[in-house]
Amino acid sequence: MKAVTTLNLTTAPTEPVHRAEAAAARPIRKSAKLADVCYDIRGPVLVRAKQMEDEGHKIIKLNIGNLAAFGFDSPEEIQMDMIRNLPNSAGYSDSKGIFAARKAVMHYTQQKNIKGVDIEDIYIGNGVSELIVMAMNALLNAGDEVLVPAPDYPLWTAAVSLSGGRPVHYLCDEGSGWLPDIEDMRARITPNTRAIVVINPNNPTGAVYPDSVLRQIVELAREHDLILYADEVYDKVLYEGVEHTSLAALSEDVLTIIFNGLSKNYRSCGYRAGWMIVCGDKRHAQDYIEGLNMLASMRLCANVPGQYAIQTALGGYQSIDDLVAEGGRMRRQRDLAWELINAIPGVSCVKPQATLYMFPKLDPKIYPIVDDQAFIAELLEEERVLLVQGTGFNWPQPDHFRLVFLPHEDDLRDAIGRIARFLETYRKRHGT
Repeated sequence: MKAVTTLNLTTAPTEPVHRAEAAAARPIRKSAKLADVCYDIRGPVLVRAKQMEDEGHKIIKLNIGNLAAFGFDSPEEIQMDMIRNLPNSAGYSDSKGIFAARKAVMHYTQQKNIKGVDIEDIYIGNGVSELIVMAMNALLNAGDEVLVPAPDYPLWTAAVSLSGGRPVHYLCDEGSGWLPDIEDMRARITPNTRAIVVINPNNPTGAVYPDSVLRQIVELAREHDLILYADEVYDKVLYEGVEHTSLAALSEDVLTIIFNGLSKNYRSCGYRAGWMIVCGDKRHAQDYIEGLNMLASMRLCANVPGQYAIQTALGGYQSIDDLVAEGGRMRRQRDLAWELINAIPGVSCVKPQATLYMFPKLDPKIYPIVDDQAFIAELLEEERVLLVQGTGFNWPQPDHFRLVFLPHEDDLRDAIGRIARFLETYRKRHGT
């Protein structure tokens, strides 16, 4: 009689189980490239805010310029054009973008007095953020330095670090209305410096740079053979008749890369429709441009429905002008927030000329803050208001925060009233 083989189900899988346990015990770590990458606008304090919302708390979010969340709708004609073109949007577009969108951007450069731009100089992206990272990836090698403002929009610092470069922060001077300190910028240029980033209008301060300052920056770039990167995404969110000059209008002989999009000027953050323009002196940049083309092709294309919004937005009625004019909703809310913030003891704020933000200062003698992220987390826990600490924008001292003034006026009064109450408690707690 043939012997029957019995399978021992208890002991047979022993070796695979041990292998699985060994694998599970080995931590999977993030890339070392992320060691210096930080984006606190959606950082740890926001994670805690989401937990609190899950627990049933209502959080007043003044941390991000997400216009739709505050009732700022994108123009209806933009929405309708996207809907009409959905049947044409299922396939990939040209890697640089559809012709109509790029043609509209080209016409916009002419309105901004930027010379020498043609269709092939324009790249459409999934918002400006994607294009910033693309521009840095195409340029930087390990050890290359890029001058970035302090404070800055933190994606710029993160993109430089992620691309293997070293962000070097030049100071913007609060005492001069947050204008760049040209001498500080000059002092930070080294043989490794490749480029200067200019954020104008500036996020988070709301400053708009005059032509005299822009010309000095162009001269520095010219003198040291540097590339200029200009983030101009708020160039229509301007108050009290302030005018914006595109950096590229003043830098015809310097390679200049301009970034703009629909997110803020046209209240279309979620459509992810931005553009990058290569302008100025391109004669010696063909290899870099080839790198940009390669990266644009690798991501295939930007989302096509969002691209169909660009021509209509740039060529249509500019409803942003009504919002920022005297009596317009954005203008009223900026004025109210600025007055309420400056009325708090020990708090001062330069009045923003543009954007959706202000960057108030906390007097360190009255508010002896050591860790401003912990300070913002404490405010969240006690008053259910979410802000972003100043160091999240690469400001070197823990004495500022960014406030978004997008909520309706009654909500702004409530939110800033809570901030004032927390600060009063903080002063008493620390005996100041």
